[in-house]
Amino acid sequence: MHNEKELLLAVSRGNEQAFCELVDAYSSPLHTFIFRHTDSRELAEEIVQDIFTQVWLTRETLTEVRNFYTYLYVLCRNRAFNELKKMAREKKRLQQWQQEQDTASMADEKGELPYEYLDLVKEAVEQLPAQQKKVWTLSRKEGLTYMQVAEQLQISRETVKSYLKAANTGILKYLTARIGPWVIFLFLKK
Repeated sequence: MHNEKELLLAVSRGNEQAFCELVDAYSSPLHTFIFRHTDSRELAEEIVQDIFTQVWLTRETLTEVRNFYTYLYVLCRNRAFNELKKMAREKKRLQQWQQEQDTASMADEKGELPYEYLDLVKEAVEQLPAQQKKVWTLSRKEGLTYMQVAEQLQISRETVKSYLKAANTGILKYLTARIGPWVIFLFLKK
């Protein structure tokens, strides 16, 4: 290999042979370095290729680089960390989606919300206007029929239906804002 400064100067002028020498000299150690951080051979290969593509595309600036070895490792480290962050975000999104699917599935099987969401339902019910809260509690918690609720509250059966519909809409909005849109399936079932 040539002197590193001469090699960088040649690459900065567009010398492809000099660039190939750089790639040959640094690919393997960079690949090993990235693999240790990502534990993925495919990702390591992709990052090394991207880094050398970036080096070639910005080759005119190579004459300003004081320590090429450090320069490459900083590029690789930053790119590897960005990829790891991206993978972590994707994994978290997948886990959240899976949790939502599992929860929705559990709720769908039972026809009700899982235990950990009951507090949210209680909070939602507490937010309802007084009459809707009474109607919803008598109908859904105590299991009274529309007619029984109407008789107990001395209102019409149609008013009970209207209050219950409004209460369900209010609860649905509250839960959707806190849990997510999948909760709609629970209310469609009823």
